[in-house]
Amino acid sequence: MIVDSHCHLDFPDFAEELDDVVVRARAAGIGRLVTIGTRIRRAAEVRAIAERFDDVFCSVGTHPHNAGEEADVTLAELLFEADHPKVVAIGEAGLDYHYDLGPREAQHAGFLMHIAAARQTGLPLVIHAREADDDVAAILEEESGKGAFLFVLHCFAGGADLARRAVALGGYVSFSGILTFKSGAPLREIAAGLPAERLLVETDAPYLAPNSRRGKRNEPSFVVETARVLAETRGWSEIEVAEITTANFFRLFSKAS
Repeated sequence: MIVDSHCHLDFPDFAEELDDVVVRARAAGIGRLVTIGTRIRRAAEVRAIAERFDDVFCSVGTHPHNAGEEADVTLAELLFEADHPKVVAIGEAGLDYHYDLGPREAQHAGFLMHIAAARQTGLPLVIHAREADDDVAAILEEESGKGAFLFVLHCFAGGADLARRAVALGGYVSFSGILTFKSGAPLREIAAGLPAERLLVETDAPYLAPNSRRGKRNEPSFVVETARVLAETRGWSEIEVAEITTANFFRLFSKAS
């Protein structure tokens, strides 16, 4: 078994063939999928997809791009949406200084609220970090000092220092199709040096299709290629990378067991 720890099955491109997408994932040996929430006030839509399939779970949260439009969402609302059998994670939330679509003040406030929800629920926080390594690491260190919480740096594209500091706090690092790109050598170097028990793979579908499918819509079945490249990077067999990342997935997303 392997898993896709992060995909967006509520994306419009998937709507007409969602059943086929899930069937193809199963045929590729994908045992679990987590479809990710980006707006708390649209949580019902993401939950409905997870409820439709036994092997699909979901998260609830506000993406930093949407932090401004959901700045008035309360911690109580987030906790209410998280209290569902199919919700296995909080987020994605975090900081994005590349696009800056959400006001930075709202991004920071939202990030802190999601950390509080992760700490209170015991669910892992799925973190979006883009061109904000120093601030993300500093917030994680400060907040971990107030009380531990589970988290994963999803679709990791940051620097070695952020990965190191996250792992030191007990966090996980998840690699997407970027790991397979010709330009992905720096990421492969980071992946080669991280503790095995902190590694995950994902698609971030429908985005970031792996190298052999560049330019195409990504989907969960393609995570196998990312896993294959991770295996080559680490000197593991494909079976080993599947076993290791799957065990890590269930340790982090324990509610999806």
